[in-house]
Amino acid sequence: MVKVIDSHYLAITAIVTVGYQLIFFVITALFKFDQVTDFAGSTNFVILAVLTLVLKGTWHYRQIVLTVLVVVWGLRLGLFLLMRILQWGEDRRFDEMRGNIGKLVVFWIFQAVWVWTVSLPVTFVNASNGGRLFQPADVIGWTMWVAGFLIEATADQQKLSFNKCPENKGRWCDVGVWKYSRHPNYFGEMLLWWGIYVASLPVLKGVEYLVIIGPVFLTLLLFFVSGIPLLEESADKKYGNLGAYRHYKKTTSPLILLPRGVYGYLPKWCKTVFLFEFPLYSRNLPQETTA
Repeated sequence: MVKVIDSHYLAITAIVTVGYQLIFFVITALFKFDQVTDFAGSTNFVILAVLTLVLKGTWHYRQIVLTVLVVVWGLRLGLFLLMRILQWGEDRRFDEMRGNIGKLVVFWIFQAVWVWTVSLPVTFVNASNGGRLFQPADVIGWTMWVAGFLIEATADQQKLSFNKCPENKGRWCDVGVWKYSRHPNYFGEMLLWWGIYVASLPVLKGVEYLVIIGPVFLTLLLFFVSGIPLLEESADKKYGNLGAYRHYKKTTSPLILLPRGVYGYLPKWCKTVFLFEFPLYSRNLPQETTA
């Protein structure tokens, strides 16, 4: 076991995260090369998980499993996003940032906070002695991770294949899992990180339960900041005047996978309260015109 600054490795993981993100920030700022952004974020999770596992050196099965889960997720997502952006040529999110160093700094700081915060459950598990023997929370958490990983990976691949097809140009993706959710990839990502938190519960005690801030931060981020709102706004501006799109949006769940025949007939209050159909997701949808 190696103790670095503090026993929970909070300081060393923060330092490594800031340093790693700083490297890619400099690359982006100097060379206007923003294709590495998502790769830098995803692989940072991998580095923190492996680093804390090795530093502690306990090699408890719970630590090994959670570290492997984070590594598999981070490498899969990082490489997928890197290959995709290299095909696209540029990241449109940075159109307003490339010439504004202030906005660029804020973005990279926020990414560092995202990585460090969401990694907290696995950081605490790896900094512990592994906790109690096999617990139901282990199976539940791992099952949630597997389901979330498969949903996210499937959604990513299906949308990539859809967008590559020339006849789909100018259309929104509504095939595969996208028939049941407008953002199945985000649903998968939330589910797998909540799964990691659940699998960390046998190790936690007292104030350590506050690592729930990790999945909570991710959930709030995707719900209200950089995830669903931005994509809903973009889609509404592109397709909002099309009746077929409006019908798709009305009958398709924003997050949780549900058959359209079920979701479409639910009352509005039920969609908002239980299925996260928040009003801000339609604030850019053009008003329907009446003849």
